[in-house]
Amino acid sequence: MAKIKPLGDRVLIKRLEAEEMTAGGIVLPDTAKEKPKQGKVISLGEGRETESGEKVPFQVKKGNIVLFGSFAGTEVTIDGEEYLLISEDEILAIIK
Repeated sequence: MAKIKPLGDRVLIKRLEAEEMTAGGIVLPDTAKEKPKQGKVISLGEGRETESGEKVPFQVKKGNIVLFGSFAGTEVTIDGEEYLLISEDEILAIIK
C-alpha cells in the first residue's frame, strides 16, 4: 500500500491491469497493450479550497473505480508500484 498523501484536490490512483486479449481472442504482447484509463482510488488530498477558504468535498472516495483521460495526471512509482497522481477535475466518471 502506498505511503503517500496527495495535496489539495489531487487523488492517488492505481491503474487497473491492461487487457491481455482482444474481443476476438488475440493475445496482446506487452508492447501492444494500451495503458488502461481506469483505476482504483487509493487516497485523497484535503480537497479543493475556494477563494473564500471553504473546502469543497471530493466527489470520489477511496475504493472507487474511476475513468480518466489518456494523458491525465502524473505517473509516480512508490515502493516499486506504479500509481497515477491526478487532479480530481481530470477524473471523467465513477464506474459503478
